[in-house]
Amino acid sequence: MAFRFSLATVLRVRKIIEEREEGVLQKILFDISTIFDQLERNDAEIMESDASRHTDISQSCIGLQVHDSYGKVRQLKERRKELERQIEKLEQARDEQLIVYDAARRDREMLTDMREKKRTAYDSDMIKREQSTMDDNYIARRGRS
Repeated sequence: MAFRFSLATVLRVRKIIEEREEGVLQKILFDISTIFDQLERNDAEIMESDASRHTDISQSCIGLQVHDSYGKVRQLKERRKELERQIEKLEQARDEQLIVYDAARRDREMLTDMREKKRTAYDSDMIKREQSTMDDNYIARRGRS
């Protein structure tokens, strides 16, 4: 008689749910990482533009170039603010998803623990049965002698 866990199907479903929630969490974390990379590139562009502007100050240039340079920096700073807002939204989504993922993991772990306890009890019972059978065989052989 093989071990059967009556809630095996429920356990499989809970594992699938946990994996799905983990995937959603991984996607959010990847998006946060991507936006941080974009933020770093944006900051590098701002610093490059500032450095370029400072070198252009000592040289004669057209007012249109200066205006264009300031407009570019303003646009980069606005982009930076937008990226920061996206990070805030994603961090909030990450926190919410962590709660959902933890709940899914706890549900799955509860069933896994239950399965392990039943498996341990089953194994213990099988060992007792085997030992009882061996004892009966020994007593039967001894009784024939």
